[in-house]
Amino acid sequence: MAAALQPSRATATGVLLLLAVLLTEQVLAAEALSIGVNYGQIANNLPSPGRVSSLLRSLKISKVKLYDADPRVLHAFLGTGVEFVVGIGNEHVPAMVSPAAAQSWLRQHVAPHLRAGARITCITVGNEVFKGNDTALQASLLPAMHSVHQALGTLGLQGRVNVTTAHSLDIMGVSYPPSAGTFHPAAVSHLQPFLSFLSATRAPFLINCYPYFAYKDDPARVPLDYVLFQPNVGVTDPNTGLNYDNMLYAQVDAVYAAIQAMGHADIDVKVSETGWPSRGDPDEYGATPEHAGTYIGNLLRRIEMKQGTPLRPAVPIDVYVFALFNENLKPGPASERNYGLFYPDGRPVYNVGLHGYLPPMANSQGTRQVIHLLLLIAMASVAFALS
Repeated sequence: MAAALQPSRATATGVLLLLAVLLTEQVLAAEALSIGVNYGQIANNLPSPGRVSSLLRSLKISKVKLYDADPRVLHAFLGTGVEFVVGIGNEHVPAMVSPAAAQSWLRQHVAPHLRAGARITCITVGNEVFKGNDTALQASLLPAMHSVHQALGTLGLQGRVNVTTAHSLDIMGVSYPPSAGTFHPAAVSHLQPFLSFLSATRAPFLINCYPYFAYKDDPARVPLDYVLFQPNVGVTDPNTGLNYDNMLYAQVDAVYAAIQAMGHADIDVKVSETGWPSRGDPDEYGATPEHAGTYIGNLLRRIEMKQGTPLRPAVPIDVYVFALFNENLKPGPASERNYGLFYPDGRPVYNVGLHGYLPPMANSQGTRQVIHLLLLIAMASVAFALS
């Protein structure tokens, strides 16, 4: 009888090994990368959210920023441990001034997903609101943020979800040297109460930083190595003596200086967008896959080193890369459609060591449920064979 059981035990061991491989997707978040990624969807050829969930888990990316609160995406990531920033679009910001509208939006777009187990940690109210000339939108931003924050409290969610907004670097009036950073005079009247709100609620200041734009606009005077994190002598701030070997860190510290100049030293700055286009129009100098791969690859290495900026060396820089996919319907110059780490079919646009797996279209949620059922049956068979 003992000899007859040997094949069954060997088979059982093989099944257990297979189960271990198949179930690793459940623990990928434990080894997650520190980088976040912006998941934009202005395209008509993107993979389904379920397939994207598998791709990001295979990449061990655990932080995702959306520009809306797409229920299909939030549902597809349930149980993965991935942390989400969701957004209220600029077109909806004025309506959010109404406490009833803010509460209704949260009841529909946030509360059900949190109850189901989604990890939503932040809501952005609008995006780059102060970049344009819509004074009505700008005036409604802070009241809308207050309404959303208060509605979170009404729903018992205050403390679990931060409320903030993402700014363009255009909000800066002076950014060099970093220690002299100040906000643009036109935005100051809005920003003083806004910063007080962030300080009181312990929410971060989000900034979209693109050193690419500085290089594109003046490639003769902006050193390429400096914007690409390549070895260079750097730039020394004459006021602090701090040396900057890359432009992104200088931009972040300029924002810190601008916040401090308005009386706040307790607000964290996070980079809500940064990236480099792999392709552009003829006048978009520097938009190549080589430069994009160098920028993102070097940035990833610094983030994994948990590196801080010269002003705050002990605080690892917090970054969301723009963007996950090339988005073929984005308006504007060609570069706008070519910021992606991946093509929609899952192929990397350039090699920075991110080798993910985009499942075939047949790998739907229903298919995964069948696989999980088969795994349960296999586990039962193993238990029987070993009994």
